[in-house]
Amino acid sequence: MPTLAIIIVSWNVRELLRRCLRSLADSLAGGDLVYEIIVVDNASADGTPQMLRDEFPEARLIAAGANLGFAAGNNLALRTVLGIGDGRWPIGPTQSAIGTSAIPDYVLLLNPDTEVVGGAITRLVAELEARPELVVVGPRLRYGDGSVQSSRRRFPTRMEMLWESTPLERLWPQNPWARRYRCADLPDTVAQPVGWLVGAALLVRSAAITRAGLLDERFFMYSEELEWQARLQPATGSKPSAMMYIPEAEIIHYEGKSSEQAISRRHVHFQRSKLLLARMWFGWGFARLLRAALRLGYIYEIAAEGLKLMLGHCPDLRRQRIAVYREVLRDV
Repeated sequence: MPTLAIIIVSWNVRELLRRCLRSLADSLAGGDLVYEIIVVDNASADGTPQMLRDEFPEARLIAAGANLGFAAGNNLALRTVLGIGDGRWPIGPTQSAIGTSAIPDYVLLLNPDTEVVGGAITRLVAELEARPELVVVGPRLRYGDGSVQSSRRRFPTRMEMLWESTPLERLWPQNPWARRYRCADLPDTVAQPVGWLVGAALLVRSAAITRAGLLDERFFMYSEELEWQARLQPATGSKPSAMMYIPEAEIIHYEGKSSEQAISRRHVHFQRSKLLLARMWFGWGFARLLRAALRLGYIYEIAAEGLKLMLGHCPDLRRQRIAVYREVLRDV
């Protein structure tokens, strides 16, 4: 019988976390998975820990004591799940016990702003059970309005780093670099091998984590799942098909509900992580070039917002955006 640890790192999204946990219970009810849910609370101030104790006592709560970010928060739970240090993996009282020292077969990293649709998790587990060459599988993600969220990726080249999520991409949205990066040349209705998958819902083989190591905590948030999956993939010596996108499994993702609470810091973390990855993969020279390009992009954004402000178009919004972009210029 497959065993599964579900790790959720949460920060000030109590109501979304409640919905996520209820959807998990519905999805896994009556199935043959032995599982435990671990919630890492990054010092939420919205009553999340008490809600968990009152409504979901079967979930293990790890209080981080501070906002550690995505990588470090997940690593807290992964150390326990994989038996690193003094960690042990107990089965919750409502599940079938397999022994308190057992390491689960699989680990699911799941965002708190998600809802599991039907038997999505069971479907993902079945894929890893049936295909031992796979290391990571992920579902098709949908936004709250039902539209498909782009979640498939190839590993970025230098050119794709220069174009992706910049004003250049908005000016030429169908450019070949961003399209290749986001697998836009392949339909999202077909299962397919990918370079990596967006980290809102990742099912990972525990043995691969043991070989490749934990997430890199230099990444506070953003790019950490990209770097991690690059290490997970060659750890088994397998071909690129070690990462697989499974559209038959679907999860709703209310994207960015934690990070939108601090918009300027979201931009700062996104760009710092991008620069860190560029330096790790392509060296200091390219990282300096990318930093200069990113700064020019934010200077352009400030100029564009300033012009709209002069024309009297949504002045409060323009002032807010200018303040955010100036903070990013200062801190990146």
